[in-house]
Amino acid sequence: MRIGLVVDSACDLPADWFREHDVTLLPVTVEIGGDTMTDLRDEQDTLRFLHSHIAEGGADAETAPFTVEQIQELFLGRLVKDYDHVFCLTTARTRSAIHENATKASFAILNEYRPIRARAGFDTPFALRVVDSQNVFAGQGVTAVEAVRLIEAGEGAAKIRARLEHLALHTHAYLVAPDLHYLRARTRKRGDRSVSLISATLGSALDIKPILHCNRGETGPVAKVKGLEAAAQRLFAFAAERVRQGLMTPTMCLSYGGDLTEMRLLPGYEDLRGACRDNNIEFHETVMGLTGMVNVGKGALCVGFAAEAHAFA
Repeated sequence: MRIGLVVDSACDLPADWFREHDVTLLPVTVEIGGDTMTDLRDEQDTLRFLHSHIAEGGADAETAPFTVEQIQELFLGRLVKDYDHVFCLTTARTRSAIHENATKASFAILNEYRPIRARAGFDTPFALRVVDSQNVFAGQGVTAVEAVRLIEAGEGAAKIRARLEHLALHTHAYLVAPDLHYLRARTRKRGDRSVSLISATLGSALDIKPILHCNRGETGPVAKVKGLEAAAQRLFAFAAERVRQGLMTPTMCLSYGGDLTEMRLLPGYEDLRGACRDNNIEFHETVMGLTGMVNVGKGALCVGFAAEAHAFA
C-alpha cells in the first residue's frame, strides 16, 4: 500500500526533510500591509521577510489556510493517484481552521476519487485520515517525523493512525516569546485576551520572557524568566533533562525566529544537542515558518518532543 503524508506549513521541520521524505505541504497565506506571501517552508524567504520593512507590520498580519476547495483540488488532482492512503496531519484545531477545512474537504474527496483513480489505472479504494496533531510549530514536527518513520518502516495504516492519535496526546511544545507587546497584539487579534496590557508592559519593562507550553491543543505560560538568554538556557536545560529521562519517540525538534546561527549561540544549546547525541535522539532544527513567526514574533524559540506527563521545572 502506498501511504503518503500531508502537513500544513506551520509544521516546523527543515525544507530538506520535506523533500527527502516526499511530504506534501498545505501552504498558509500571510497578508501584511497589502503584500501577500505564501509560506512554503523556504528558510531564505522567511529570513528575507524578517529583514524587510514588511516585518514591522507583522502584528497586524492576516493568515489564511488552504481553503476546502484548494485541499480538494490538491487531493483529486494528484494525491488520489499517487497514494492509496493519505494521512493529513494538521496544526492544532484549537489554533487554526486547517483541520476543519481538511475534514470538510475529505467528504468530497472520498465521494469523487473513484473515476479519477480508474482513469489512472487504479481499481482499489483510496482512504484519507485527517489527524489533529494537537500541537504547533516544533511540536507538530515531532508527530510528522514519527509518521514518516512508520510509513518508511512499512507499517499498516491502522497502526499508523492509532500511533499518531496516541502520540498527539503526549507531544509537548515549549516556546520562549521574546516580545510581550507583540505577543499581546497577536493574541488580541485572534480574540485571545490571555496577555493583558499590564502584564505586557511590566514584562517588557522588566525584560521578563514567558515560557509557554502547548499540549492537547491548549497553550499557557509555565514560567517567567528575566532575560532572553536565561529563558533559553532554562528551556534547553529542561529539554535535555527530559531526553535523559526518556522520550516516547527518538526525536527532538527546534525552531527559531531568526538565523539559526543566533540560536546555536544561546546558552544551553550545545548541552541539549549533546544530550540528544548521547541518547540517540534525532535532532531537527529549522528557521521557524512564516506562519509561526507572524504569530509569536521575531526571535521566538520553540522546542518540541514527546514524553509522558511532567511538570516544567
